[in-house]
Amino acid sequence: MPVTPDQLAEAILAAATTVLTRQGADISVLPAEGSVERPKVPDHGDYSSTIALQIAKKAGLRPRELAEAIAGELTADPAITKAEIAGPGFINVWLSPAAAGAVAGVIVGRQAAYAHGSGLAGQQVNLEFVSANPTGPIHLGGVRWAAVGDALGRLLRSQGAGVTTEYYFNDAGAQIDRFGESLLAAASGEPVPDGGYAGEYIQEIARAVIDMHPGVLSEPPARALEIFRSEGIALMFAEIKSSLADFGVQFDVYFAERSLHERGELDAALVTLRESGHAYEADGATWVRTTDYGDDKDRVYVRSNGEFTYFAADCAYYLDKRRRGADKVMIVLGADHHGYVGRLRAMARCLGDDPDETLEILIGQLVNLVRAGQPVRMSKRAGNVVTIDDIVGAIGVDATRYALARYSLDTTIDLDLDLWTQRGNDNPVYYVQYAHARIASLLRTAAESGISRGTHYNAGLLSHERENDLLKALADFPSVVASAAELRQPHRVARYLEDLSGTYHRFYDACRVLPRDNAPIDDLGRARLWLADAARIVLANGLRLLGVTAPDRL
Repeated sequence: MPVTPDQLAEAILAAATTVLTRQGADISVLPAEGSVERPKVPDHGDYSSTIALQIAKKAGLRPRELAEAIAGELTADPAITKAEIAGPGFINVWLSPAAAGAVAGVIVGRQAAYAHGSGLAGQQVNLEFVSANPTGPIHLGGVRWAAVGDALGRLLRSQGAGVTTEYYFNDAGAQIDRFGESLLAAASGEPVPDGGYAGEYIQEIARAVIDMHPGVLSEPPARALEIFRSEGIALMFAEIKSSLADFGVQFDVYFAERSLHERGELDAALVTLRESGHAYEADGATWVRTTDYGDDKDRVYVRSNGEFTYFAADCAYYLDKRRRGADKVMIVLGADHHGYVGRLRAMARCLGDDPDETLEILIGQLVNLVRAGQPVRMSKRAGNVVTIDDIVGAIGVDATRYALARYSLDTTIDLDLDLWTQRGNDNPVYYVQYAHARIASLLRTAAESGISRGTHYNAGLLSHERENDLLKALADFPSVVASAAELRQPHRVARYLEDLSGTYHRFYDACRVLPRDNAPIDDLGRARLWLADAARIVLANGLRLLGVTAPDRL
């Protein structure tokens, strides 16, 4: 009995196979998987299929006649009350109430596993996001990558992919030296050095280093600088990890750039580039011929002074990820990194890979904080930079994660602090969490009244228009999650949850669930309890994919 969109798609594919076989046509023209869509006009059925239009010409048949034959096969199934042909060969299908209502039973049975799929099974993905340098607190842009990256990892795992989440921190290079110099200057009461770092956090870390090493300022300058540099990095990165953990984000791997240098991986990557013929010498430096693969200029690998470039570390780090088993290296970068896309793709080519298969770079846009329509500058501790602790302190973890995951990554966000602290329907996360809490309250009231939904219910009783709307919405959840994972768009889940919440509220307002005056519950009420519980499960599952809690009370 087809009760979910995927099951109906399979039934249509099976019916098409039967028709083609009976007519002696080649069944290899059939797609590997079937699919169905929601008609834009509800009167056109519960679902629609274009399979006849897709395969008729290849099979040597007329689309409408093929569609009619497939429809005839479908109506033999008692789960399908009607199958009609529209236009040149669209197949519109109506499910019986029992088949449509059975979706609630599927959801209650699967619980947290509902919408988990296997479309990405076998893929090993290394997902790198945030990767802020340990020279200051995570700023607002990094918070967005944390929310979206963590949600994306959850989505990919839900569809069967093996995911390693990774944070890469640059603990080598000029910016780390400037960080150490800034700390030493702060501890010594000297001005911020050129290109250095300022803000109250620099003063805090400098004081902490002095507490750890009381005699540090009496050390020779080079030794003092090294102490401030190494200890400052450790303290700053510990704070970054703590802030991310409080935000609900913990990485599988924290990878230090310095380890690449210590293990000789930059030299090893250069050997690979030389062997492939992509490295050459010019002007006393070593270059990689990335222009062979579309980069706007060749890249320096080793400077004329013998120092490795950041590009060299990029090459070694990419190879390290691939050697650790990543089929696909996925990196979330900020808006100021557009120029990296071409060079990283060319790098993968030079290292012998096809970037279309092994490398995926997602570019995110900026976030602006506003209040009463005006830009907000919140942080005194980090100068004019808004940090992860600032935004979480202002609107909370759930609102921050939901707000930042709610929009397509390539869209600039104006995040209204007034909106996201409201306890009302205009606040999207409150609206969704309230729907979950409302259902939890309903189920508590039922339990307190001695009412149970039982272990079985009559799905055919769910025939009200609002019940049907809710069932359709619940049935769509697996395809929403699958497409969100495939397209790398967590915001699809958020927007679905908001639509589902509205659909549930309309159902609840139109369809009484619990009996009045302590009367015993009837079979229809019990069926509606199943439906309500199914909606609660889907709301919780969707919020979990975004890393947002599903409270039972608000």
